[in-house]
Amino acid sequence: MDKRTILAVVLSLAVLFIYQIFFAKPPVPPQAQSPKRETQQPVASANQTAVAQPARAAVTKPSSTLPQKKVFTQKEERPPKDIIVETDNYTAIFSTRGAALKSFRLKKYDEECAKCVQDIWPAIKRLATGGKQPDKVKSNTPVELVAVKDDSPYPLALTFPDSLTDVAADSIYEADKTQLNLTTEKQAQRLTFTRVFESGIKIEKIFTFNPDNYSIGLDVRVQNLTSAPVTQIPSLNWYEYIDPQKEPERYSSIGPVAYVSNVIKRKKAQEISAESSIGPEVSWGGYERKYFMAVAIPQDPSLTTLSMSKDAENVLAVSIKEAKSEIAPGQVASLNYNLFIGPKDYTLLKKMGLSLQEAIEFESRIPGLKWLSIGLLLFIKFLYQYVGNYGVAIILLTILIKVIFWPLGNLSYKSMKEMQKIQPKINELREKYKNDQAKLGQETMALYKEHKINPFGGCLPILIQIPVFIGLYNTLLYAIELRHSPFFGWIQDLSAKDPYYITPIIMGASQFIQQKMTPTTGDPNMAKMMLLMPIIFTFIFLNFPSGLVLYWLANNILSIGQQIYINKKFN
Repeated sequence: MDKRTILAVVLSLAVLFIYQIFFAKPPVPPQAQSPKRETQQPVASANQTAVAQPARAAVTKPSSTLPQKKVFTQKEERPPKDIIVETDNYTAIFSTRGAALKSFRLKKYDEECAKCVQDIWPAIKRLATGGKQPDKVKSNTPVELVAVKDDSPYPLALTFPDSLTDVAADSIYEADKTQLNLTTEKQAQRLTFTRVFESGIKIEKIFTFNPDNYSIGLDVRVQNLTSAPVTQIPSLNWYEYIDPQKEPERYSSIGPVAYVSNVIKRKKAQEISAESSIGPEVSWGGYERKYFMAVAIPQDPSLTTLSMSKDAENVLAVSIKEAKSEIAPGQVASLNYNLFIGPKDYTLLKKMGLSLQEAIEFESRIPGLKWLSIGLLLFIKFLYQYVGNYGVAIILLTILIKVIFWPLGNLSYKSMKEMQKIQPKINELREKYKNDQAKLGQETMALYKEHKINPFGGCLPILIQIPVFIGLYNTLLYAIELRHSPFFGWIQDLSAKDPYYITPIIMGASQFIQQKMTPTTGDPNMAKMMLLMPIIFTFIFLNFPSGLVLYWLANNILSIGQQIYINKKFN
């Protein structure tokens, strides 16, 4: 077996190894069952609309280093009211309970791809087993970014943990408006919540909404109405119910995320048990899903920390905590936040600054691959402006890559042809020096040098394609621009697998044809084994995003055309 054959086998194994590291589905960690799951349900989940519930006082544990503090609520709370905020981008429902967010639905993004055809594999299994369970009907329900339980506080509730005086996260506030509509009046509007607590503090939460983006301003004013100084450690909280019955998102981190000291920090929700914190120097932090996130940007990152915890009911709390401060009698303390609740759109996040685009999971264990993924995304979006179809843009990208590396491909195929020509001489050397491997290596290299052949030249196209393949994989997997983006026919979501598995099968067939056309050298048995690689790749690609399969298929077809050109040229 010559060195080139050995290298080909190693590269094939490397592809499988890379697949296991970067693409294989990780095992689902065991999750504890909620002890009261049968009586407590989410208020707003992916497919449910939030329902108003009577307010109840929250219980806050006192700090071990401070005297017993009081959680102040009124003896008889008024029923909560809902305030609907309508923009072109979202429909938000705020509640006077906690002056917090009850529902947040994105108008331009659906939970499911309603136009996508059903996966054919479950139907095949039903046919084989005799099952009669019908396919789930897909809906076009807008994405809901709030998921809490009936008796849990709502996201964006304000509390004062580790302070001598705290307020309940579900305290009832007064609102100055009953609804806001920014679809007709294209200008910023405000919604103010006010509450005077028995402790002698007055809290105002002022939300400022923009008609054309997902950014929301939040100004908090805490006024001391007493005759003594008040110590405060404010905390802005995002609450999320983690359904223990729901399978975690594939290949993605769902849970707390923060940008701390210019480094992205994220943790999976299933891994959180005891309370933990990161910071200070928290530029922004909050909760993320694969394609969406809700984060708060504090006014002073140097004094801000982020804490996270999960209770026995699987309610996760992510809190932006400010530094400890003192409010003199009659004085007002102000806190300013900028909120982003919306899609992880790279261009949109980049415009906002503060490295919000780092929340997109383009990072990789391979150095430089993140920037390759971003570059591929930007170029695909550039092509999309002219062709209006991301599938066509991927094909054009494949053609451009092939054109750039066309000379290198020609050299590679030429090298393989030359290797094939001198194969009889190599076999003679193997027979002559079969008992002297050192001498065999020297004579083989001398033969390569004599014929000006690079024995590793045929492997260069494979080495070049691997980083492009992984970079494009990250782009297709995490770029929201490609989520639910159609190509044609049955392929209506380039970020999901082919529901009929047609393109992976065609891709495998094209790779088999390419393998048969490639000049072979070395052990004939090894050449036959290499013909199994298309079959292996076909099974691997069955569950890959259809956009990635489209790229590999287009690349194979172009490579076959290049091989035909080289064969005619040499013949």
